[in-house]
Amino acid sequence: MYKPHTSMGHRLINHQRIGLLMNEDLERLRGIADYQFGHGAGRCLFPDSIRIEYSKNTDRPRHVFIDDVMIANYRPTDALFTITIAGAMRLNELPGFTGYVIVVDDVLEFIEQGKNLFAKHVLEAGPGIRPDDEVIVRDTNGRVTAVGKAILTSEEMSSFKTGLAVNVRRGRERHR
Repeated sequence: MYKPHTSMGHRLINHQRIGLLMNEDLERLRGIADYQFGHGAGRCLFPDSIRIEYSKNTDRPRHVFIDDVMIANYRPTDALFTITIAGAMRLNELPGFTGYVIVVDDVLEFIEQGKNLFAKHVLEAGPGIRPDDEVIVRDTNGRVTAVGKAILTSEEMSSFKTGLAVNVRRGRERHR
């Protein structure tokens, strides 16, 4: 099917179809978030007021915004999300969310700068974390400090004294 594009690379859509496409994509993105982060995460992360930015090459969802603040990026390679600090703050308020790692206060400054988290600095890890899971790094007060990808399982993070626990993608300080 031919999809006309402007010279800027943005797709052109009949305005009557925009609402239908947006609702389909919104429900699909919510379903993926529920699968990845747990029940209720889809609605928590993606309220009705989101804006979806599409890839000009594949015409698939790429970035999700709320009020011009990026919440998440959709990775078409594995059909999962990477979240931003703003998205992590929304997920952090979700009751029963288990994709978190609590870090000792001594290394907060480094984690907020985007430095990686080592196992010896982990106080607690949410149950069921597996390698490659998207996780939120919290301080002892429950405040979001960073987001990243788990390298170890939650049990390994809590018991190991050496090794990388979370590959931090973005610290809170770099978010400002």
